[in-house]
Amino acid sequence: MYEGVVQNLIDELGQLPGVGPKSAQRIAFHLLAADPADVKRLAHALLEVKEKVRFCRTCGNVASDEECRICRDPRRDTHVICVVEEPKDVVAIEKTREFRGTYHVLGGAISPIDGVGPDDLRIRELMTRLADGRVTELILATDPNLEGEATATYLARLIKPMGVKVTRLASGLPVGGDLEYADEVTLGRAFEGRRLLDV
Repeated sequence: MYEGVVQNLIDELGQLPGVGPKSAQRIAFHLLAADPADVKRLAHALLEVKEKVRFCRTCGNVASDEECRICRDPRRDTHVICVVEEPKDVVAIEKTREFRGTYHVLGGAISPIDGVGPDDLRIRELMTRLADGRVTELILATDPNLEGEATATYLARLIKPMGVKVTRLASGLPVGGDLEYADEVTLGRAFEGRRLLDV
């Protein structure tokens, strides 16, 4: 335990995701030793992001205006929506340069253990976007874990009666991976998602 403000800083840093007590202590002492101008820039960046960044009214992605740059882009295909859990997932998909549709960020995944149900996610907003009948395909790109699968299944059942084509991102073996190290679920998915080779 440290005195007053130093311990307060360690405690606050320890609240960040992925930052344990030792990491919080290291970051705190790094900040103490850093140039005051660097610390002021960090503090300013933190305050500025809280003041200026909001969530897109259409898709829920991070934005500096009412709508994010993707929703404002007239070149995007508004007939296809890719549903993701968090804004960081949008960034991951955009890096592939493979998807030209729009997104819908749920803000998490269904997790009864954590007390997160369908009403805690942006599912109502998704249903509103689908109501006009313009969307032809909904791609479910939730994480390939228990919560992501539960969320995808829930959404698929909810949307199926609307006549919208619902697809799920394929999952399987990573490039460069060895079969012996793959878990049973991943290997099973790879078999399910196999495709015909054109040679």
